[in-house]
Amino acid sequence: MKIGRSVIQHGPLNRRVYLMKLAARDFPDIMPRIDALVEREKYTKIFTKVPAWAYAELRNRGYLQEAFIPAFYQGVEDAFFLSKFVNSDRAKVPENDHLTMAGHLKKAFARRKRTPPEVRLKKGLQMRVCDLKDAEALARLYKTVFQSYPFPVHDPAYIEQTMKSDVLYFGIFNEEKLVAASSAEMDIEEKNAEMTDFATLPESRGQSFSTVLLQKMEQEMMKRALPTLFTIARSLSAGMNITFARNGYRFSGTLVNNTNISGKIESMNIWYKRLMIVH
Repeated sequence: MKIGRSVIQHGPLNRRVYLMKLAARDFPDIMPRIDALVEREKYTKIFTKVPAWAYAELRNRGYLQEAFIPAFYQGVEDAFFLSKFVNSDRAKVPENDHLTMAGHLKKAFARRKRTPPEVRLKKGLQMRVCDLKDAEALARLYKTVFQSYPFPVHDPAYIEQTMKSDVLYFGIFNEEKLVAASSAEMDIEEKNAEMTDFATLPESRGQSFSTVLLQKMEQEMMKRALPTLFTIARSLSAGMNITFARNGYRFSGTLVNNTNISGKIESMNIWYKRLMIVH
């Protein structure tokens, strides 16, 4: 939804407000309005992605920096991921999860490469940009793979709506059957894109589909002259963190207890990459 010219997402599933896009004219007056929403709905976290000019004010309001992406807006201005934990329990990570998250990052760092690996699809598989007629298949895939998800990707109408805005979905097909997918949420105005919504059917895993999709997405973002790419990856998923590390992405922080995905609220890692755009 919009508050002024800014965009937020909120709901009981994630039990948080996410300030996705902050308009300068709304700041700082938007913050008390978000506080009122949080109090009314009994949410436990406020999560923001904001330009550098909002940093000091949010820090003064008790927000903590969880991640950072340089040259995020129009290839020039930095972005900060700042959060406020309304409930102290929301800021605590169970010891077992903490150890798992640290182990996955260690593996990812060990696999990081400047030159991405070459992966080709096996015979009989095809990859393409999805269109409106694929919305039902995409929704079915996401419903199969994810018990819960922070955005309603289980709903074909939502997928159609996002396709008509600035979201590109990519699919890998075995004949006519969709077996893996991902999406690039493009911010054309600010020249960045979120590489997200990766999913592969359980019986089709182990074929590096996420790498194939990611590399195709990067080619498309290069064509559109969007230099800054990022992802919000599950910290408890070794595979996705390794995929981004192997493809030259840099780790920049962890969003603690941030997102309801696969049935529970999990911490998420931020990875980013700068493309060399040739004009």
